[in-house]
Amino acid sequence: MDTGSDHPETLARRHKCPACFKQFKRKEHLIEHLKVSYHSVHQPKCGVCQKHCKTYESLHEHLTGPLRKACCSKIFSDLGCSLCFKIFDNPNSLTKHKEGCCLSAPAPSGIAMRCAESQEKISGVVVKNHTGRGHGAVAMDCEMVSGGDNGSLNLCARVCLIDEDENIIFHTHVRPQFPITNYRYDVTGLTEEHLKDAMALNEVRDKILQILYNGESVEKLRLDGGKARLLVGHDLEHDLDCLRMNYPEHMLRDTAKYCPLMKTNLVSHSLKYLTRTYLGYDIQSGVHDPYEDCVAVMRLYKRFSCQLDHVEEIGTQNITGGLESYMSKELMKMSPSELYAMSRSNYRCWCLDSRKIMQP
Repeated sequence: MDTGSDHPETLARRHKCPACFKQFKRKEHLIEHLKVSYHSVHQPKCGVCQKHCKTYESLHEHLTGPLRKACCSKIFSDLGCSLCFKIFDNPNSLTKHKEGCCLSAPAPSGIAMRCAESQEKISGVVVKNHTGRGHGAVAMDCEMVSGGDNGSLNLCARVCLIDEDENIIFHTHVRPQFPITNYRYDVTGLTEEHLKDAMALNEVRDKILQILYNGESVEKLRLDGGKARLLVGHDLEHDLDCLRMNYPEHMLRDTAKYCPLMKTNLVSHSLKYLTRTYLGYDIQSGVHDPYEDCVAVMRLYKRFSCQLDHVEEIGTQNITGGLESYMSKELMKMSPSELYAMSRSNYRCWCLDSRKIMQP
């Protein structure tokens, strides 16, 4: 006689994942699931049912998509913020929160440069004078033109760096090393005149490294325990390649490669999409402004590095060790909640940047 898979005794024997609520008939299947899903407290999760999702896009589908969970969707539509996904106790708190959560587009870079204090401007180069050593994150964006015989070579023609307060640190046109075949005027707004007396690429690279390393050499930083600055950007590998520049991978914060901000299939979103979806305003509607893009990535970084509450209590949980460090027999004795406690992320959560010690 076929009892069916929904028989009460069969359901009672299933092992439920505490994170995503999937159920398994065998304990070893749950263990394998936790090993490959990388569930942890750092994953985006529903503020109603506490279900963990791989990305914020998955969370959005859970709350508002065609197959949304009805009870979660109802509460979220009444009390949830569609930008940061937080849920509030009452409509008044939500309304007050939304006033600051939906951000306005920054002023164009030309206005920002004129308003910035303590700056020196020489031949289109803007450098903010520093008093003391800076340890905060720096956002960077580059604009490219085309070079090479067939125009397939990306050449850096403009670069901008800002600090955490959205002040311009460095902003200049760059003289490419190779002849330009296409200025991509519709996107860059650049012409031959802009780059005629621009700073050479090697000078630009040296200046950027000086800012990121606080004027110290890499060797000195290793000896005296000093800290370089986090570099924030979108598709930073592309920008660093065009600058012919290397920077430690563990010091990069890339909005194109950060798992929670990627598509459900872990393909990168555009910066334009991320800004509209999680900050509430539009960018890149015409000529691309590197200052505008820098502000967008810095705001995204700051917003999602503060997503988790009680960061200090989380500490370095789920970053080292994990289920792989235990024998199968030991794992079989653990409850689903104990197994979940041992599960770890496969990415470094930005919330950990608030801790004093940075680990590679």
